Amino acid sequence: SSGINAEYGHIGNGVIDQGQGSVNFPVKYKAIVFRPFKGEVVDAIVTEVNKVGIFCAVGPLSCFISRHSIPADMEHNADTEAGECYQNIDEGIVIQKDDEIRLKIIGTRVDANDIFAVGSLMDDFLGLVS
Repeated sequence: SSGINAEYGHIGNGVIDQGQGSVNFPVKYKAIVFRPFKGEVVDAIVTEVNKVGIFCAVGPLSCFISRHSIPADMEHNADTEAGECYQNIDEGIVIQKDDEIRLKIIGTRVDANDIFAVGSLMDDFLGLVS
């Protein structure tokens, strides 16, 4: 899935390009474009938690947060009723699948059809959104 949502308006009359065999059509459209950038802080939904980190979704953007970009006081726990999580026992904070978290994007990669990002929770005001 791409980060573009387009709504097509008017498609005008085509004009034949002499000697090329192609036709050019004037098209009016509205588009909502999602282009995340490095350093941007976004809210995401956790899609998977495992010992290597947290996978989450920011709309059409898939994002991975490495274990090394999760605060050291958050420990991985594979033995909870709700599945795997990262938790801070002292503060009672638990991050697990379907939770809403706030993260900072530290890198992005765009290929033909998808946008991927790497995120971090290592900053003030990042982590579980309560």
